[in-house]
Amino acid sequence: MGDKKKKEASQKRWKKVLFVIAAVLFVFVMVISSMGSQWITGLAPIKPGDTVVLDYTLYDAAGTPLLTTDSVLYEQMYSKGGSILYAKQLTMTANQSLKTAIYPIPVYIAENGGNYEEFALYNPEYNAISSALVGMRTNEKKKVSLTSGISMSKLFSSESLMAGNVNMSTLAVGDILAMGVSESSNATASNNSVTYIRLAEVTRITDSGAVIDFGYPSAEITVSSFKST
Repeated sequence: MGDKKKKEASQKRWKKVLFVIAAVLFVFVMVISSMGSQWITGLAPIKPGDTVVLDYTLYDAAGTPLLTTDSVLYEQMYSKGGSILYAKQLTMTANQSLKTAIYPIPVYIAENGGNYEEFALYNPEYNAISSALVGMRTNEKKKVSLTSGISMSKLFSSESLMAGNVNMSTLAVGDILAMGVSESSNATASNNSVTYIRLAEVTRITDSGAVIDFGYPSAEITVSSFKST
């Protein structure tokens, strides 16, 4: 092949390559245009006041998950006989404090006919998660300390436990109990106060009753999406 023909063939080849590149760039521009400013939001960090959708898992002091939005983790724990609740994604405002003592979260309970009940996320836990969201980005994970320096243990008498259908004779340290909690310190099963479910761990047994810990020391959160204000 002569030099002239080689040069023409080379030019045709490069024109084809440049055409492909131009087509790819065109598609890329079209995709970016269709996304509007969402792709920029995904790169930007969360600011106070932004609305955030997140996945999360709450852990006890031993690092055992007790509540999660991760369906795979839930199935793994449940199949092994673990005490765990399944929840949907949580939507909250970044760096906004909760004005109530409890934030109710719908949770799935297989033992209750597959129905949903409301789980009590305590004020300090909600605020710790909300504060930790600032500076995070979409798909970023973070471990959050929820109850640092706060004791959530309470001594229950054997009489009060028996009234709640908890048999003291079969109770052991490490047992996980589904307890009803309320914003009212005087709430009982017989009054009209709204109660929420909370998984709590038996940490000590005495002659007069049992010490039960309602605290979840840590959570792992993952930003699914967020919307800037």
